[in-house]
Amino acid sequence: MGTASSLVSPGEVIEDGYGGEGGEACEIPVEVKPKARLLRSSFRRGPRVIGASFKSTGSVDLEYAAEYERLRKEYEIFRVSKNNEISSMQKKEAKLDEENKRLRAELQALQKTYQKILREKESALEAKYQAMERAATFEHDRDKVKRQFKIFRETKEKEIQDLLRAKRDLEAKMQQLQAQGIQVYDPNDSDSDDNQTTVTAAGTQCEYWSGGVLGSEPSMGSMMQLQQTFRGPEFAHSLIDVEGPFANVSRDDWDAAVASLLQVSPHVPQALWSNTVRCYLMFTQETKAELDVFIKKHSPVLRRMCEGLGHFYLNVCFPEEAAASYSVERKQEIERSSVCVLLLKSTVTSSVVEDCEEAFVKNPDGHPLVLYLRTEEDHNLTGPTRQLLERINAADKAAKVKVVDHSGSAEEGAELIFAQLEKIIKQELLGLEGADVDSKDSGIEEGHEEDSGDVLWDLHDEQEQIESYQQACNSTTSQLGFQKYIDRLNDMIAAPPPTPPLLVSGGPGSGKSLLLSKWIEQQQKQSPNTLFLYHFVGRPLSTSSEPVLIIKRLTVKLLQHFWSISGLSMEPSKILEEFPRWLERLSARHQGNIIIIIDSIDQIQAPLLSVLTTIRHIFMFCPQNNALYKFSLLFQINSAVFLLFQQAERHMKWLIDPLPVNVRVVVSVNVETCPQAWRLWPTLHLDPLSPREVRSVVNAECQSMDLKFTKDQEKKLERHCRSASTCNALYVTLLARMIISSISCWSLEKSLEQCLQCQDTMSLYRQALKMTLNSLNTDRERHIMREILCLVCASHNGVSESEVIDLFPEVELPVLSSLLYRLNRLCIVTLRCGLIRFQHLQAWEAVRLEFLGGGSSSATYREKLIHYFSQQLSQDRVTWRVADELPWLLQQQEDRTKLQLSLLNLFVSQNLYKRGHFSELLAYWQYVGKDKSSMATDYFDSLKHYEKSCESEDSMTKLANLYETLGRFLKDLGLPSQAVAPLQRSLEIRETALDPDHPSVARSLHQLAGVYVQWKKYGNAEQLYKQALEINENAYGAEHASVARELESLAMLYQKQNKYEQAEKLRKMSVKIRQKTARQKGHMYGFTLLRRRALQLEELTLGKDTADCAKTLNELGVLYYLQNNLDAAKVFLSRSLEMRQRVLGPDHPDCAQSLNNLAALHTERREYETAEDMYEKALDIRKRALSPDHPSLAYTLKHLAMLYKRRGKLEKAVPLYELSLEIREKSFGPKHPSVATALVNLAVIYCQLKKHSDALPLYERALKVYEDSLGRSHPRVGETLKNLAVLSYEEGDFEKAAELYKRAMEIKEAEPSLVCGNAPSRHSSSGDTFSLRGPAPLPHVPR
Repeated sequence: MGTASSLVSPGEVIEDGYGGEGGEACEIPVEVKPKARLLRSSFRRGPRVIGASFKSTGSVDLEYAAEYERLRKEYEIFRVSKNNEISSMQKKEAKLDEENKRLRAELQALQKTYQKILREKESALEAKYQAMERAATFEHDRDKVKRQFKIFRETKEKEIQDLLRAKRDLEAKMQQLQAQGIQVYDPNDSDSDDNQTTVTAAGTQCEYWSGGVLGSEPSMGSMMQLQQTFRGPEFAHSLIDVEGPFANVSRDDWDAAVASLLQVSPHVPQALWSNTVRCYLMFTQETKAELDVFIKKHSPVLRRMCEGLGHFYLNVCFPEEAAASYSVERKQEIERSSVCVLLLKSTVTSSVVEDCEEAFVKNPDGHPLVLYLRTEEDHNLTGPTRQLLERINAADKAAKVKVVDHSGSAEEGAELIFAQLEKIIKQELLGLEGADVDSKDSGIEEGHEEDSGDVLWDLHDEQEQIESYQQACNSTTSQLGFQKYIDRLNDMIAAPPPTPPLLVSGGPGSGKSLLLSKWIEQQQKQSPNTLFLYHFVGRPLSTSSEPVLIIKRLTVKLLQHFWSISGLSMEPSKILEEFPRWLERLSARHQGNIIIIIDSIDQIQAPLLSVLTTIRHIFMFCPQNNALYKFSLLFQINSAVFLLFQQAERHMKWLIDPLPVNVRVVVSVNVETCPQAWRLWPTLHLDPLSPREVRSVVNAECQSMDLKFTKDQEKKLERHCRSASTCNALYVTLLARMIISSISCWSLEKSLEQCLQCQDTMSLYRQALKMTLNSLNTDRERHIMREILCLVCASHNGVSESEVIDLFPEVELPVLSSLLYRLNRLCIVTLRCGLIRFQHLQAWEAVRLEFLGGGSSSATYREKLIHYFSQQLSQDRVTWRVADELPWLLQQQEDRTKLQLSLLNLFVSQNLYKRGHFSELLAYWQYVGKDKSSMATDYFDSLKHYEKSCESEDSMTKLANLYETLGRFLKDLGLPSQAVAPLQRSLEIRETALDPDHPSVARSLHQLAGVYVQWKKYGNAEQLYKQALEINENAYGAEHASVARELESLAMLYQKQNKYEQAEKLRKMSVKIRQKTARQKGHMYGFTLLRRRALQLEELTLGKDTADCAKTLNELGVLYYLQNNLDAAKVFLSRSLEMRQRVLGPDHPDCAQSLNNLAALHTERREYETAEDMYEKALDIRKRALSPDHPSLAYTLKHLAMLYKRRGKLEKAVPLYELSLEIREKSFGPKHPSVATALVNLAVIYCQLKKHSDALPLYERALKVYEDSLGRSHPRVGETLKNLAVLSYEEGDFEKAAELYKRAMEIKEAEPSLVCGNAPSRHSSSGDTFSLRGPAPLPHVPR
């Protein structure tokens, strides 16, 4: 076998083949040879004893051989076992490989199937979108063909109208030759009285209105058209001249008065249009007790009253110790105040004297004034106090100051001040005319709904637009180099139809809004017959940028020119469909052009919010490491973007449709964000400012501070303002104002250097914010400024001053006023509709970047506002501000639960719906995730829960109103089946809580009938309409507007049932009622507009003596005259006469106009001697100033003759009537209607003098002229026939008299109603024509 030493060498490592760890070879000391070397770990089974030895070599070999054999067998067994295991594992591995291959193949097949399905899905969606596009294209093409045909027809009609207009223009030019003694024929200068109106004695209502001379219907639905009536005894001679004050007012005066109503508001101080009732309080230490009691006890009552009517209320007072440091702010607050109150006892301070001089002495007619004088026996007035009161009394020529003389306690004095202010606010400021605002059943709201039908208005949106326009017009840069653009705009507007929308493009701050405002202002002055509908879009996500609300507002503006305004649906898609139809209807009846202006139309981003929210949610919840989810993300983003453009196209589809021939659309866009498709439209691009224009803007701003730049500074400024970002109007204006503002702490050179470091408007705004912060005195003021700006930035539409004071009680109003004044000067914020807003989008963005970290901190400030408005909600103070802000803020915070709870506050939803924010309310519910049915169920459940807490009559009345609102809301949603239940419940509550015959019950019946009509259940609707008709007749009488409304509804119902005879009969009855109510009160907005216009004109008459100011005073007197306020009319007409005599001279024709109007006023007051004297003076002036055959001279002759007739001086009247007839024949020709009027008037005088033979040929000649010029069925023909009948009766020819009278009555009964929109004949004329064709009327702002 060999020795063991032959196996391994010492130190060698031996591998253990049996799974041991192996070991190291070593020498074993034994006594016998050969030595055996063993593996320690392989063969040793137990502890080894060192120094042991074997017995002998043979025994060792045998033992090892047996051991070896045994181990070999074990090894073989182990090897076979392991080989079997390996074979088994290999088989399993092969089997698993096969299974893996099969699964891989299946996976690949599934992936291919998935890709195929995905492609099929994309193809299906693409096909769907293409089908939708084809359907929309087909619909668009069909509408386009219809519109093109209509345009073709209208174009031809337009050509005819242009020819007629050219003829009239030629006749107008010929009239200018009259001053040279040339006799011409001018139908527009006739003075027959078709369109004159009579006002009865002072204090009574107006009998009927006029307005046909305008040539177009007045804006805001005034439509004060004359309905000719038969005056005097039923069977007596009647003059064609309509007697009364309107017959004596000149036609030009009346034209100016009503034309001013067309464009309603001139440029007036902003406080007059502000939505805030600002009460400026002047006091001394002696009257501070009354002030404290008033502010603590009574001011909250006035605030609740104003907020309940949609206005803010704010007390403005400056403490005596701080008044001196706020002199500029005090003056500004007095100018903006709505009412000023002076509280005096015995002494006065210098600041009180200054404020009184500004409010009571210099501007006594600017706003209502209240003087509280506390008198006590032991206190006498000091010298300064007495002098101040004397100056106030001397300045109060119109006796407008309300004096409260009190000698009791301070609490009683505060109560008297409160009573006087409450009366002023209700009657003079809010125009409620003594209505009980606190009464829950006052009928104010009901009356409004009665007049306006089912159209829901939001006066705040309208006021915001008016103030946006006014602020743009009042801007100092509005005169800057815009004339060239205005001329180009005029040329583009005058292009022959059809024309696409006109695009005004420019960079941010280039002056697009200023240009459009200036252009509107000039157009209103030059083209009074043009109707302007404008909208200025605010910052994104504000109310003014909501597309549905924009279209709704424009539609409502169109509807204000129709008598029936109840046909407008509140459903968003229907509003978008109906706007072009109403536009076509108005264009067909409007005699002038219609121009629609939308400023910053590219800022309309209502759908973008939902799109961006969707994209954000996709990124948040989709794993980004998965291809499938990434593909889904891309697909949904594309779908969202497609939705954005689809909705934008749907909202503005009418822009690209063919427009009527007399309609033009002008839109402005940012050149960077203008859609590509719009760039093909005719475009007017605003170029950067030239160096000369830059100098002009800077110098205009610096004139107020007497600052002058050196030549080097001017050159440096010019070099800087050469890039596109530094030569726009906003940048240059802001730059100049920043230099002016910083001059108090820096030198001019340093101010210029600091400002010129800013290379664009955004950085300049950020620098302005830093500069304003540094200029404040304390850290508290800086903190307040940051907080206010951040709140404005985070809010929906801004915050009010009163809300700022509520949120920061430590803020004193003088500090707030000073801060807002500074920010306003730097073009950062402004007050609009009573809310603090940003003036420009760049200012909003600058605040967002500077104070809110790019918007990341907005959520904190939204939470502050949410907490504030939620507190008001918990106190049951649901104002329009809560409804506007709270749901929007909750939506921005993505708090769906609280948003739903706020919407289920029924008064919040009611406020939104009643102000016409239907689409906004619907969008909130869609964001919450509710469909229409579940939303209706939630509302109904909430109403049921609220009903359990209603016990008093007042709460039940509110509950009925809520049920009615819910019913109308569901009806507008197209859910008539669900609308029936709440309307039925409203009806039941009103019948139980009020009375079955109460007018509110009729209103419920009317609304319920409307649902049945929509449901096509005509039988039920007819029964309900008849019940409502009966209730209204019993409550108001048979000739009330509510009765007319029910008759109209019944007529429409019968027309749907093809019962045309019954429908026509009811419609005629309704027309007669509306005709009579129109005579009694004018249109529903008539007197309201007159009052408002009168207040505005008062503001324009406070300057220096000028011819324009005298003209405004004359117009103001006429407007008060129209309201039967003869005392006020006399004051302003007298002032106009005095000013004209001073400025123009006593022999100027305008003085004759004032004398004529004053004579008319005295005639109304039956002061005939004074009136006769003034008429004779006016006649004398016109005889010297005008040609002998001037029509205005004939007009004065006519009215003096009428006055002679009234006083029984018939012999003196005859030559005047004869001379008037002679002048008219020379001026207009023998066949003009004005000549026929003069013939009839002279014939009436002959009849009264019993000269029948002289009267008969005059009557016959007048009849022929009327029949030839006006038609055989004109009211003038009927009036003349009636006079002929009277003449035949007096001569004994009874048969002829009966025949003539019958024909006259037939004409009267068949007379078309102007209420239905039939305008007077274009041949008819009216009024005096003696106003000088001198200065153009003042520019007016459209309503």
